[in-house]
Amino acid sequence: MELHDVWFVLIAVLWTGYFFLEGFDFGIGVLTKLLARDRKEKRVLINTIGPVWDGNEVWLLSAGGATFAAFPEWYATLFSGFYLPLLLILLCLIVRGVAFEYRVKRTGERWQTNWEHAIFWTSLLPAFLWGVAFGNIVRGVKIDADMEYVGTLADLLNPYALLGGLLTLTLFTFHGAVFAGLKTLGDIRERARRTALGLGAVTAVLAVAFLGWTQADSGDTASLVAMGAAVVALVAAIGFTAAGREGWAFALSGVTIVAAVAMLFLTLFPNVMPSSLNDAWSLTVTNASSTPYTLKIMTWCAGIAMPVVLLYQGWTYWVFRKRIGTQHIADAHL
Repeated sequence: MELHDVWFVLIAVLWTGYFFLEGFDFGIGVLTKLLARDRKEKRVLINTIGPVWDGNEVWLLSAGGATFAAFPEWYATLFSGFYLPLLLILLCLIVRGVAFEYRVKRTGERWQTNWEHAIFWTSLLPAFLWGVAFGNIVRGVKIDADMEYVGTLADLLNPYALLGGLLTLTLFTFHGAVFAGLKTLGDIRERARRTALGLGAVTAVLAVAFLGWTQADSGDTASLVAMGAAVVALVAAIGFTAAGREGWAFALSGVTIVAAVAMLFLTLFPNVMPSSLNDAWSLTVTNASSTPYTLKIMTWCAGIAMPVVLLYQGWTYWVFRKRIGTQHIADAHL
């Protein structure tokens, strides 16, 4: 296996880790309006991700940085062609981080309500837009012979990509609801379980539609196996949720995300960004990659840094593993 193939796999792993981890905290952000009944319950939900949400975003920075260094042509075409949606995602992530911190800086009703609205919308929009973006990457976009995107914003809003956006939104919200059931106590835990069951049914329909469309359009045997794993894991996650086994349900909803992302990257390879105008103009792991020496240095750096990051993040989740409920939230800390 060539180094550019290795880095394609590593970037796929980074995006998978990002969607697995950031997926449930996007879901929690959406659920602050769909699940929480009062300000105390909203604080409970926010506190379930409070110690980890910023660490989850490190995976996005790593994925973007690795793409820039390993496949500069891919990075340039992607970020220039998808400039507006990616800028909107970036703004959402900035405002979302500010909202988590500023919401409790004042006790005024209007102040806190406005920041709660910000948490909801800046969780919902990225959850949807990431699906739209990856839907377009897999489907192919208008790239010319100079490796430049020549389409418009309207071209990105096609039925396949919009279906992908709906899938990621519902899947991440389902993932978040299962996580809320795993991390909370009392009535909010039961409501999280019931919410997850409803979301799971919708997600299953969207998953079969989107992944089936992907398989029919550009799939092979490996992607079919990944699709089957995603669907089976999602159905099993719904079943364990119904049985009140939140730990297994969360693990399986995570497997669903991992398998679904794996399927997308399997259908993409050896392309990194297909051209819908001419197959010969597609960006591939070969023509979009950095020099072998650059990839060699990056491989050594990744081999040293990634285990440290994984150990530190794993330790963080272990320290903050206990369930919380409204009884743990003092009125003065709302």
